[in-house]
Amino acid sequence: MITAWALQILLGFAIAGGGLLKLTGDPTMVEMFDDIGAGQWLRFVVGALEVAGGVGLVIPRVRALAALGLLLLLLGAAVVNVTVLDTGPLSALAFAAVALAVLLLRRHELPGRAAPTTS
Repeated sequence: MITAWALQILLGFAIAGGGLLKLTGDPTMVEMFDDIGAGQWLRFVVGALEVAGGVGLVIPRVRALAALGLLLLLLGAAVVNVTVLDTGPLSALAFAAVALAVLLLRRHELPGRAAPTTS
Protein backbone atom coordinates (compact mmCIF):
# COMPACT_ATOMS: atom_id res chain seq x y z
CA MET A 1 0.00 0.00 0.00
CA ILE A 2 3.06 2.27 0.08
CA THR A 3 2.74 2.56 -3.69
CA ALA A 4 -0.88 3.64 -3.41
CA TRP A 5 -0.05 6.28 -0.81
CA ALA A 6 2.86 7.63 -2.86
CA LEU A 7 0.68 7.90 -5.97
CA GLN A 8 -2.15 9.51 -4.00
CA ILE A 9 0.10 12.15 -2.46
CA LEU A 10 1.90 13.00 -5.71
CA LEU A 11 -1.30 13.18 -7.72
CA GLY A 12 -3.06 15.08 -4.96
CA PHE A 13 -0.40 17.80 -4.82
CA ALA A 14 -0.21 18.14 -8.60
CA ILE A 15 -3.96 18.30 -9.16
CA ALA A 16 -4.78 20.47 -6.14
CA GLY A 17 -1.98 22.85 -7.16
CA GLY A 18 -3.50 23.24 -10.62
CA GLY A 19 -6.89 23.76 -9.03
CA LEU A 20 -5.54 26.52 -6.81
CA LEU A 21 -4.11 28.28 -9.86
CA LYS A 22 -7.55 28.20 -11.44
CA LEU A 23 -9.29 29.44 -8.31
CA THR A 24 -6.84 32.29 -7.73
CA GLY A 25 -7.15 33.62 -11.26
CA ASP A 26 -3.72 32.80 -12.62
CA PRO A 27 -3.55 34.68 -15.98
CA THR A 28 -2.61 31.52 -17.88
CA MET A 29 -5.67 29.73 -16.53
CA VAL A 30 -7.96 32.69 -17.24
CA GLU A 31 -6.69 32.78 -20.82
CA MET A 32 -7.08 29.02 -21.24
CA PHE A 33 -10.70 29.12 -20.13
CA ASP A 34 -11.30 32.13 -22.40
CA ASP A 35 -10.00 29.94 -25.24
CA ILE A 36 -12.37 27.15 -24.21
CA GLY A 37 -15.24 29.61 -24.56
CA ALA A 38 -17.52 28.25 -21.85
CA GLY A 39 -16.99 31.18 -19.50
CA GLN A 40 -14.93 31.75 -16.39
CA TRP A 41 -17.51 29.97 -14.24
CA LEU A 42 -16.12 26.71 -15.64
CA ARG A 43 -12.64 27.65 -14.38
CA PHE A 44 -14.02 27.94 -10.86
CA VAL A 45 -15.91 24.65 -11.12
CA VAL A 46 -12.91 22.76 -12.47
CA GLY A 47 -10.60 24.39 -9.93
CA ALA A 48 -12.90 23.47 -7.05
CA LEU A 49 -13.21 19.89 -8.32
CA GLU A 50 -9.44 19.60 -8.64
CA VAL A 51 -8.80 20.91 -5.12
CA ALA A 52 -11.53 18.68 -3.68
CA GLY A 53 -10.20 15.66 -5.58
CA GLY A 54 -6.61 16.34 -4.57
CA VAL A 55 -7.56 16.64 -0.91
CA GLY A 56 -9.93 13.68 -1.17
CA LEU A 57 -7.08 11.42 -2.28
CA VAL A 58 -5.58 11.55 1.22
CA ILE A 59 -8.84 11.04 3.14
CA PRO A 60 -9.27 7.27 3.59
CA ARG A 61 -13.06 7.37 3.56
CA VAL A 62 -13.30 9.03 0.11
CA ARG A 63 -9.97 8.39 -1.62
CA ALA A 64 -11.32 5.79 -4.06
CA LEU A 65 -14.20 8.07 -5.05
CA ALA A 66 -11.78 11.00 -5.37
CA ALA A 67 -9.61 8.93 -7.72
CA LEU A 68 -12.68 8.04 -9.80
CA GLY A 69 -13.80 11.65 -9.98
CA LEU A 70 -10.33 12.84 -10.98
CA LEU A 71 -10.06 10.11 -13.59
CA LEU A 72 -13.26 11.33 -15.23
CA LEU A 73 -12.22 14.98 -14.94
CA LEU A 74 -8.83 14.28 -16.50
CA LEU A 75 -10.30 12.27 -19.36
CA GLY A 76 -12.59 15.24 -20.03
CA ALA A 77 -9.56 17.56 -19.96
CA ALA A 78 -7.80 15.36 -22.53
CA VAL A 79 -10.81 15.58 -24.84
CA VAL A 80 -11.00 19.38 -24.43
CA ASN A 81 -7.27 19.69 -25.08
CA VAL A 82 -7.62 17.90 -28.41
CA THR A 83 -11.01 19.12 -29.64
CA VAL A 84 -11.11 22.71 -28.37
CA LEU A 85 -7.61 23.89 -27.48
CA ASP A 86 -5.77 22.03 -30.28
CA THR A 87 -3.10 20.87 -27.83
CA GLY A 88 -1.83 17.43 -26.97
CA PRO A 89 -3.64 15.23 -24.47
CA LEU A 90 -0.53 13.56 -23.05
CA SER A 91 -0.23 15.38 -19.71
CA ALA A 92 -3.93 14.95 -18.92
CA LEU A 93 -3.75 11.29 -19.94
CA ALA A 94 -0.63 10.72 -17.82
CA PHE A 95 -2.39 12.14 -14.76
CA ALA A 96 -5.48 10.08 -15.68
CA ALA A 97 -3.31 6.95 -15.73
CA VAL A 98 -2.10 7.72 -12.20
CA ALA A 99 -5.70 8.32 -11.06
CA LEU A 100 -6.66 4.98 -12.63
CA ALA A 101 -3.79 3.24 -10.81
CA VAL A 102 -4.95 4.70 -7.49
CA LEU A 103 -8.53 3.68 -8.26
CA LEU A 104 -7.48 0.11 -9.05
CA LEU A 105 -5.36 -0.10 -5.90
CA ARG A 106 -8.23 1.25 -3.79
CA ARG A 107 -11.19 -0.29 -5.65
CA HIS A 108 -12.16 -2.37 -2.63
CA GLU A 109 -12.96 0.92 -0.85
CA LEU A 110 -15.65 1.96 -3.32
CA PRO A 111 -19.18 2.10 -1.90
CA GLY A 112 -20.99 -1.19 -2.28
CA ARG A 113 -17.78 -3.20 -2.50
CA ALA A 114 -17.09 -5.84 0.10
CA ALA A 115 -13.95 -5.46 2.16
CA PRO A 116 -11.24 -7.97 1.23
CA THR A 117 -11.06 -11.02 3.44
CA THR A 118 -7.82 -12.01 5.10
CA SER A 119 -8.52 -15.68 5.71
